[in-house]
Amino acid sequence: LKIHNLTVEYETPRGMLRAADSVSFELRPGQRFGLVGESGSGKTTTALALMRLTQLPGRIVDGEVLLDGVDLLGLSENEMREVRLAQISYVPQGAMNSLNPVIKVGNQIANGFKDHLDSISRSEISERIVQVLQSVGLDPAVSRMYPHELSGGMKQRVAIAIAVSLGPKVIIADEPTSALDVVVQREVMLTLRKLQEEIGAAVLIVGHDMGLMAQFASHVGVMYAGRLVEVGEVLDIFDDPFHPYTRALIASLPSTSRRHRLTGIPGLPPALLELPGGCSFNPRCDSVMEVCRSADPSYDQIREGRWTSCHLYAEAAT
Repeated sequence: LKIHNLTVEYETPRGMLRAADSVSFELRPGQRFGLVGESGSGKTTTALALMRLTQLPGRIVDGEVLLDGVDLLGLSENEMREVRLAQISYVPQGAMNSLNPVIKVGNQIANGFKDHLDSISRSEISERIVQVLQSVGLDPAVSRMYPHELSGGMKQRVAIAIAVSLGPKVIIADEPTSALDVVVQREVMLTLRKLQEEIGAAVLIVGHDMGLMAQFASHVGVMYAGRLVEVGEVLDIFDDPFHPYTRALIASLPSTSRRHRLTGIPGLPPALLELPGGCSFNPRCDSVMEVCRSADPSYDQIREGRWTSCHLYAEAAT
């Protein structure tokens, strides 16, 4: 999956709000890519745009989303319906509340098979429902239950089961562990990793927890005010973060190996309709220079596999 200059805007009474601004990154087969940032940074907007699920007053105004060379943004809605779930699937934010409360779990899983597999029989559907529930660690009896009869962790597993049911090439998981306790979070992430490896899919995991990204993702992209500010291998970024915002996110993580005073990031993310001049992070940055207040930094490759958008590294850009 290759994303190039993806831009999403929302029409508001005060003007056009650019929630995702020229977002570009690549998701390779079998890769786990984390998209991280504070609330309002554009993570979910980007994820929804990849699925062509942007709702009015939002609209995709520029960019390409290439899945095996095919631009998803150029497909008709009927063509896109064939792609969703079969080739690229989505575990929505608050997935435990995304299930239909008046339809049994098994019927909700079956819908995907019916929509995409024309010649499949009822017995084959039943067999596949059992298989997909077992693959996420749930008893087949769950298929006969309603969502309200399940715990939060079980509903999250059902949402993952639906997402992997047709063996897609790409799975987008938007805050898959939100509202779950720590133990269940780990179980859900281990389940997602196991299934991803079994079907050979790439995973884009969206979240705000850098610690979770370090455990699950192989690569990470850091978003701020609608833009990607840094992309690279997760261990490389933790060892040597380039962008001041990335450094601040990592510094705010608690450590079990040493006692130290936790540091936060001063200030608040900017309102997207009132962005400061120059770099959007400059009012909160501890390395701010005069150029940061007047000129927008370009998004450049600093070394192999590492990209950032910061004036500190302008001379090192390749």
